[in-house]
Amino acid sequence: MTESEDNRRQVLYWRLLARLFDTEEQAALESASVAVVEDIGLPSALLDPNVAVDSVVQRHPELAAEFDGLMVPEAEDSRDKAAEVRRAALVSKVLLNVFAQPPHTVTAGRLSCWQSDAGWLERALGCRPGELRGGRSGGAPTGLGGTGGGGTPDLSTLLPAIGPDLGDIEADLVKRMHLREVLADPALAAKLSPSMSLIEQLLRDKDNLSGVALANAKSLIRRYVDEIADVLRTQVEKASTGKVDRSVPPKRVFRNLDLDRTIWKNLTNWSPEEERLYVDRLYYKQTAKKTTPQRLIAVVDQSGSMVDSMVNCAVLASIFAGLPKVDVHLIAYDTQALDLTPWVHDPFETLLRTNLGGGNDGMVAMGLTQPKIAEPANTVVVWISDFYETRVEQLFESMAAIHRSGAKFIPVGSVTSAGRGSVNPWFRERFKDLGTPVISGHITKLVHELKTFLTS
Repeated sequence: MTESEDNRRQVLYWRLLARLFDTEEQAALESASVAVVEDIGLPSALLDPNVAVDSVVQRHPELAAEFDGLMVPEAEDSRDKAAEVRRAALVSKVLLNVFAQPPHTVTAGRLSCWQSDAGWLERALGCRPGELRGGRSGGAPTGLGGTGGGGTPDLSTLLPAIGPDLGDIEADLVKRMHLREVLADPALAAKLSPSMSLIEQLLRDKDNLSGVALANAKSLIRRYVDEIADVLRTQVEKASTGKVDRSVPPKRVFRNLDLDRTIWKNLTNWSPEEERLYVDRLYYKQTAKKTTPQRLIAVVDQSGSMVDSMVNCAVLASIFAGLPKVDVHLIAYDTQALDLTPWVHDPFETLLRTNLGGGNDGMVAMGLTQPKIAEPANTVVVWISDFYETRVEQLFESMAAIHRSGAKFIPVGSVTSAGRGSVNPWFRERFKDLGTPVISGHITKLVHELKTFLTS
């Protein structure tokens, strides 16, 4: 890369850092950045954090494709020299729009705009929109590829240096939005896009809402639940299916005809003179699956650190409850336990009955769980928590007793789309010694574990 191109790139990145960490504009960096952007043929709106990425793309649709995978690592020698300056301008846009300090007053329109910009950042990182806002633990993504020499900031260290992750920023915006007033105005409420941070706030505040505000809150919760359900239902369908039950005769219908086997078994009836195969027996494929009634007991920590797990698990439980011959029970707890089984088929109603927040006392949930284990060999208990508990040793011994009884016990650290979460190391080590290690919180792993047990 030539010295002038390297200098241009440095100007853009140092200007980005200056704007992120200081509300006062640096005149020299601002004017130099405008000159660079205009000289390479890009719109100056890329430098204005008050202009949404959507607005820039609407005016310049050719830029949309450039944001996709913009910050995905690539080999150093594969980068075009001049293209790196252009890349720096586009990277600066999405980072500044997402991480710059917002005004003190947050409107519904401002939140919607930020959510859209965050979606563009996730696309630039090679993720699906909303993927990096699925969990609230852990830092910002790293390993995004460096920008290289000359003292230019490295993208692999830039994001962690900027501050909190997207979920935390979104949650802060929601808290400062005066949500009750927004929900009371149908026009403003219509601007809101359901997200985990927004749903968490709605669930926490639902008892203080009424009338139009409550109706709008329920509408947003149901929209989010339906979106999550569509994704999880696809994952459940893709997971392993049951073994073929060969004790059930195959249905003798055309769609089950095993053509290859039929030809092979009738080859002895081939007539060379007539060049014709005479078929005296048809063979059909086995399609019946062996199904045994199974009991799934999901126990979910609904304390403040596990909100996203509660939402995902309520949806997942409803999907498994819809499978044939699967008896699903759902228990939520903090310092008190609640049996949500009567509403397990409707995750929306389930969530409206939760009481998010509080501490952790798993023994109150254990009191509801143990009586439900009538046939241990036919039961799976999924316990979803960070396991920072009140009665630590007593709870672990009760869990170990479930495992020893012959039931399948699956401890899960969290159930988020991002799969991130903190687990009490004391419990983690003892579950490992017990032979039931805590599985990754990524929801696809839990889906696979449950489908394997319920259809085996």
